[in-house]
Amino acid sequence: MGKSKQIKNHNNGRKKNIAKTWKTKRRTKDLDEIHSDMKPETASKLLKQPVDFDVTGCAQNYCLHCARYFVDLNSMKEHFKTKVHKRRLKKLRDEPYSQAEAERAAGMGSYVPHKVMEVKTQPIEEEMKTE
Repeated sequence: MGKSKQIKNHNNGRKKNIAKTWKTKRRTKDLDEIHSDMKPETASKLLKQPVDFDVTGCAQNYCLHCARYFVDLNSMKEHFKTKVHKRRLKKLRDEPYSQAEAERAAGMGSYVPHKVMEVKTQPIEEEMKTE
């Protein structure tokens, strides 16, 4: 398959590069998947992964909220200060959409206000060795 043809150059409520939105190469985890990863038993497995040489940083520096691996601890600390990470934390405050909420929206139950969770940046384990 070839690239999709770009029709207009002006942004009239459309994405400029259509082909980039169709690709799934840069697709990240959805918020409900990250919420399931934030459960304590799953989070401990993700934060303490065995060494894997095929993954960036040997799978030792993982941001739980953004689902990203980092080369070293310093780059992960810098990531915690970025707007991308702070926006993701803000999005994760909302409780994930559930089947029970969908049924209430369809009129099959009484209204329950949306819950807001407190999400904080994961703790960093300082394992910097002095050389």
